[in-house]
Order: sequence, then C-alpha cells, then structure tokens
Amino acid sequence: MRLPVAKVFLAFLFALIVGGSVVGGSRVMAQTAAPAASTATLGQADRIAALEKQNADNAALIAAAQTSGDNAWMLVSAALVLMMSGPGLALFYGGLVRKKNILGTMMQTFAMMAVITVLWAFVTYSLAFGEGNAFIGGLHNVFLKGVGLAPDVKYAATIPLQTFMVYQLMFAIITPALITGAFAERMKFSAMLVFMMLWALIVYSPMAHMVWGKGGFLNASLGGKFPCLDFAGGTVVHVTSGVSALVTALYLGKRLGYPKVPMPPHSVVLSFIGACLLWVGWFGFNAGSALSSGTLATSAFVATHFGAAAAAIGWSVAEWIRQGKPSALGAISGAVAGLVAITPASGFVTPMSALWIGLIAGVFCYLMVVKVKAVFGYDDSLDAFGVHGAGGTIGAILTGVFANSVINPIFGVGKATGLLEGNGHQLLNQLVGVAIAWSLSIVGTLVILFIVDKLIGLRVSEDAEREGLDLSQHGEEGYDWAH
Repeated sequence: MRLPVAKVFLAFLFALIVGGSVVGGSRVMAQTAAPAASTATLGQADRIAALEKQNADNAALIAAAQTSGDNAWMLVSAALVLMMSGPGLALFYGGLVRKKNILGTMMQTFAMMAVITVLWAFVTYSLAFGEGNAFIGGLHNVFLKGVGLAPDVKYAATIPLQTFMVYQLMFAIITPALITGAFAERMKFSAMLVFMMLWALIVYSPMAHMVWGKGGFLNASLGGKFPCLDFAGGTVVHVTSGVSALVTALYLGKRLGYPKVPMPPHSVVLSFIGACLLWVGWFGFNAGSALSSGTLATSAFVATHFGAAAAAIGWSVAEWIRQGKPSALGAISGAVAGLVAITPASGFVTPMSALWIGLIAGVFCYLMVVKVKAVFGYDDSLDAFGVHGAGGTIGAILTGVFANSVINPIFGVGKATGLLEGNGHQLLNQLVGVAIAWSLSIVGTLVILFIVDKLIGLRVSEDAEREGLDLSQHGEEGYDWAH
C-alpha cells in the first residue's frame, strides 16, 4: 500500500510540475507576447508619423520646385518683353524712317525703358494694380510699398509679387513706345517725354486696372462687371496705343512734303531684324501672361506662333494680288499684325482658331494701311494705328468669337466661353471693352496733347524737321559716312 501511495504522490507531484510549467510557461509567453504587441503598435505609429512627415516634406519640395520653375519662366518672359522694346521695336521703327531720323526714333523707345520704369516705381504700378475702385487703383503701393517677395495669390500664387510687378512693367514700357511710330520724324524730344509720362498716368494705368486689376470694371477673373477677355493686352496695350497714335498723328499734322515727297524706309534690313526680335519676344509677352510655366503657357505659346505665321501669309498674299509682288516689308508687317491680333486671344483659343485669327488680321490690317489710310490721308508715319489699333480691335472682337473653355475655363468648367461655343453675350462684353479703350484713348490723348502743346509745344521747327531729329534733337548722327 505504501508503494502505490508513493506513486500517486509522485504522479500528483509530476502533474503539478508539468502543469505549473505549462501555466508558468504560458505566463512567460504571455509576459513576452505583451511587450511584442506594444512594440508593433508603436512601430506602426512611428511609420505613419514618418510617412506623414515625408509627405509634408515632399509637398513642400514640390511647391518650392513649382515656385522656382514658375519664377524662372516669368523672369525670362519679362526679359523677352523688354527685348521687344530694345532692340526689337527700336530696330523695327528705326529702319522704317529716313536715315536722318534713326537715332531720334530709336532714342524715343530707349527713353521709355528708363522714364516709364521710374514712373512705374513711383506711382503707376499702384494706380494699375493697387487696391482701388472699378476704374483706377489706389495709392497704397506708391514707391512700391508692400511689393515684396511674397506672392499675391489674387494675381499669381506661385511667384513673388516683385516678379509680377516687373513683368507688368515691361508692358507699361512698350505700350507708349508703340505710339511713337505715328508721330515719327516730327515731335520734340522734350514734348515726347512729357506726353508719354502723362499718357502712362491718364490712359494706360486706368485701362490696365479695369482689365487686369482687382475688381476692375472689365476684369474677367477678379470681379469685373463686364468680363472682357484680354489675355495679354489686346485692349490694354494695342487698342490704347494704336488709337492714341491716330489721334496724335491727326493733332500733329503731316510731315513736311507728305504724301507728295517719297519717304521710303532707309533700311528694311534693320526693320527685318527688329520684326524677328519682336516675334521671339512676343512669346514672353503672350505665353508669360499665363503667369506660370504650366499648360496654359504652352497653349498661348503655340497660338502666338500660329497667329503670326498665318497673318504674314495673309498680308503677303493680299499684297501679291494687289501689287504683283510680295514684299519683305509687307511680310514682316503682316507678322506683327498677327502677333497683335492674337495677343488678347492667345490664352483662350485652339491652334486652328489662332490660324483663322491671324489670317483675318493679316488681310484686314493690310487694307487699313494701304486703302483706308490713303482714303483719309492721315500721316500715321510707321502705321502704328493701322497695325496696332486695327489689329488690336479685330483681335479683341475675334477673341469673343473663338474663345474656348477647353483651353481656358475662365468662367468655370463646362461653361461656354466664346460665341462659337454658345456664349454670344461674350461678344458684347468684348465690344464694351473695345469701346471703353477707344473712348479713353481719344479723350485722354487729346487732353494731354493740348496741355503739352500749350506748355512747351509739340512739334519741332520746319528747319529742325528738314535737318532731321538726330542732329536737331540729339546733336549726333546715326551714320558717319566720312570715317
């Protein structure tokens, strides 16, 4: 009996040991498993936090890269637009005048690069783009106060406000310079300076604010009552300068001997080079107006090139039919007319529409320069009105016809933009914009001309005009044939 009891006891003891080992082992396992689960949870949280930080870093890097890319493109565009003034426009106009006036003509454009820049810094930027009412900006940004390196999201969210400011400055420079083509070879240099500064204040600044400024009367994207489509300056730049050019030519009168004395361009070669520089610079003018380096800039770039090419062909063919030969002067004039006409439409139309706009503008501007000018007999010396006033007007109207929401849904995705897309009201808006630009240019220019004429006189003396502006206004000659 003693032996079975011992066996039972041993079995019981064995069972306790085994059970204890099992239970203890479970406890050990449980104790070791619990820390393993906590570490996994913490590791997952760390990974999520790390991924969130990485995403934030990537977003910051992408935003910085976009800002850098957009800013680089806009600075290049600003330089391209400045190149349109000097040397582009200076050579184009310089070659079209008689050789005794080449320096005087080129100097007028160069002077705008200096004088308008200083005036822009003082007050005209503020009047054009500062906070104001529907017709003119205020004085909050005089002396460029508040124009720093942070973006103004209402104008351009990814570039410094200073970049936007200097880009718009280039438009303000070339616009009055275009007018000089109408009064070439006969206005005092001093009178020209005063006239242009007043014109920048009274005509350009309010027109730029109405079309592009915050709350401008014609602004299509920032709360305008009459949303006028003007991507890169059809009404702001070309209609205002072209109409003001016509008013100035009529007020000043014809050059001595015009039209009986032949006054052919003294160097079509210079004008040819100038026109080609204008064509290249116009990519900054139009594609830069996207204010970023995205797909809209590409679309505007393509439309600009196609419009210029079609207009060069349109003008040349019309000239070939009427006069028997296509001239080099006609071809480059046609290209400039096409660039003018496609400017308001460049950010709204397809490449095929750009071809139509260019072709129509080429023929239309040719008729304005050759037929209409001859009928009325005004002396628009270098056809500033025939190309810029007429081309800008027809371009602004055709923008309302061909604008396409697929290219630029400015009124909202899926909403019709132009007449051919079903928005006939846009054509009325375009006509309102053109009418305001014409009215402001006529009245403003007449007032300025009257004031300057009474103060210092507008026109050089007959002796000075016969001598040429190079010697009479600047005391130097463009060509020294004796050495």
